[in-house]
Amino acid sequence: MFDLADVRVLVTGGSRGIGLGIARVFAKAGAAVAITARTPEQLEAAAATLKELGAARVVTVAADIAGRAGATAAVAEAAEALGGLDVLCANAGIFPEAPLATMTEDDLDTVLGVNVKGTVWAVQAALPFLEASGRGRVVLTSSITGPTTGFPGWSHYGASKAAQLGFMRTAAIELAPAGITVNAVLPGNVLTEGLADLGEDYLAQMAASIPLGELGTPEDIGHAAAFLATREARYITGHAMVVDGGQILPESAEAVTPSAS
Repeated sequence: MFDLADVRVLVTGGSRGIGLGIARVFAKAGAAVAITARTPEQLEAAAATLKELGAARVVTVAADIAGRAGATAAVAEAAEALGGLDVLCANAGIFPEAPLATMTEDDLDTVLGVNVKGTVWAVQAALPFLEASGRGRVVLTSSITGPTTGFPGWSHYGASKAAQLGFMRTAAIELAPAGITVNAVLPGNVLTEGLADLGEDYLAQMAASIPLGELGTPEDIGHAAAFLATREARYITGHAMVVDGGQILPESAEAVTPSAS
């Protein structure tokens, strides 16, 4: 069960953070993995790691997928190099801070361009390859921020992540006749490179708000994505899987203190 050894997967935004965590899980399972990112140096470093983990093959594609042409070219290049495509993990995303009172048009356009348009164009470009595979899987990386929670300075980011789920539901209906499933993972607080830079005190404060008592890892998100990519998950589509250690459950900070247990 849950064999991914013959799977060809493309992970957008796969050179670091959650995207690299997803790619690492597929690599450990022996899948052939393609990753995209805008920075060639980060891609090469990530590729070396994936090869060491046992990926059947590793392909890197330097690309900006926010535009339709870039996404189409990147997906086609990855599919050609892998000999086809079975799984698309549409993970590429950005999260710059911009308070609503001072947000500019460029701030909003940039976030929606990468997080929403990049998702739509990547999925559209992958369709012929996923249909030809006979077992196509699309896994989107959304977030608890937007669909479930909010955070000051991220109203544009939250809007983009909620938009991904609206897209997912209709895409799942449209693509079901071709046997392609479309699902999403919704990470909570995950210990990525950017988060680690905020310091130990900040990380401890964040972990204290999570019932399981610790931040997630990029691989935690990768395992959820990998499950949704399996043949065994064929009957799951249009589903948003929260992976957050219980972060969205407490109604107050006091609910996760030791005295509440």
